[in-house]
Amino acid sequence: MSSGLIDASPKPPPEPPAPSGRRSWRPRRRWLWWLVAAATAVVLVAAGTVAGAYVKLTGNVKHVEVTAEDLGRRPVKAAGKAMNVLVVGSDQRGGKNARYGRVAGERTDTIMLAHISPKRDNAMVISFPRDSMVQLPACRAKQGLPGQRPHVGMINESFNSGGITCTWKTVESLTGIHIDHFVKVDFTGFKGMVDAVGGVEVCVPEAINDKKALLHLAAGRQNLGGEQALGYVRARYSLGDGSDIGRIQRQQMFIASMVKKVMSGETLTDPARLFGFLDAATKSVTTDPGLTPGVMRDLATSAQGLAAGQIHFITTPWRYSLVHPGRVEWVQPQSGRLFKIVATDRAITGSGVKGGQTRVPRSKIQVEVRNGTMRSGLATLVAVQLEERGYHVARIGDASRKPYPTTTIAYSPNGTTKAPTLSRDLLASRPLPVRRATTGRLVLTIGDDWKGLKPLPRDDTESLKGFDATHDSCAGA
Repeated sequence: MSSGLIDASPKPPPEPPAPSGRRSWRPRRRWLWWLVAAATAVVLVAAGTVAGAYVKLTGNVKHVEVTAEDLGRRPVKAAGKAMNVLVVGSDQRGGKNARYGRVAGERTDTIMLAHISPKRDNAMVISFPRDSMVQLPACRAKQGLPGQRPHVGMINESFNSGGITCTWKTVESLTGIHIDHFVKVDFTGFKGMVDAVGGVEVCVPEAINDKKALLHLAAGRQNLGGEQALGYVRARYSLGDGSDIGRIQRQQMFIASMVKKVMSGETLTDPARLFGFLDAATKSVTTDPGLTPGVMRDLATSAQGLAAGQIHFITTPWRYSLVHPGRVEWVQPQSGRLFKIVATDRAITGSGVKGGQTRVPRSKIQVEVRNGTMRSGLATLVAVQLEERGYHVARIGDASRKPYPTTTIAYSPNGTTKAPTLSRDLLASRPLPVRRATTGRLVLTIGDDWKGLKPLPRDDTESLKGFDATHDSCAGA
């Protein structure tokens, strides 16, 4: 983690945003298709292990043509044998999906890019927040879609305007990364995938009773079957801080848990279980014709040694936009640096050690923010700032008593990182008072002495590190 983030200068903290100004903190009904989408990368790796069923599985996959003419001028492919796969989650509510609320048309709530290294010894999954305000390119009208004129808008508009071809062109124009293939996934096979691997383990910090999501879970480690998992990814008000970014973080952890389960001996050595998973996954997939059975087979063969610890999840560095309330914008130069790293297949650099102690990536730290002052909305404002820096905000609320004269940190002594180090690195140039907590996550109680967060240095690389698929979502709960 970075150190010295509190500004000791006596200045008032910025006013918290008006409730209507942070749309992302007022969750909307949204399907997290990318839970299935990220697992599709595992399908490509594992498909070659089921030789007898290979033809049937590839026959499940649907195809849509993406032409060079429609894509126009494209980035040069810098890392020759690397594979970059655009992954989108399709919100289509016809047919079997109508039971989840019939809505006309098709949208995408999720856009990701999966990068697989030339030697097939590591992979990176980058998430693009759907509310990102970006420069959108021109796309031709086709297949009943209106097309897109060049303008600044939300990144997911491209799919509505020009389908997968326009989304492909948009991501290439924004990132400078040459995309090789696409995978589009809907959620019809989601429950079947989860059930096929015997459920997916998640961590529930507090008991959940969400009537809208039809989800009722006790606190602690839970192995979710398909129906429960669907409720878990649908839940809004009962989990975390309710923000879009918080949901992305939570779903990345779900994907990590699913990937770990699929890649374990428990799944790969059980032909029936593996086939069930692959059958459910491939029935939910649409790809470009270039992603042929031969390409899948070659990828599967070359990536068989890929371990869960070599699959990393990263969210494009972002901040809430002051120009477009309720939207986000990408932080520079960090975002540009990330895209260049992917395009050229380079490693993310930056020291992971300071003062003889290993830093804990921000994405692995779950923070509960409590307002111990009489300043309304301060906990929400601080949570936004921490979330922008890559921390996982598990909960926001008020302290049990007010006012707190001094900002304090509470952390379980069973945690893997000492609390004094966390308090110094996370918030202050001076160690903050540390209290014992009953939870494994860090609890920040904001006191009257709060002076705000220091701006991050321009060369900050912590937001580029993410976490790998071995991450235990229960470790900090």
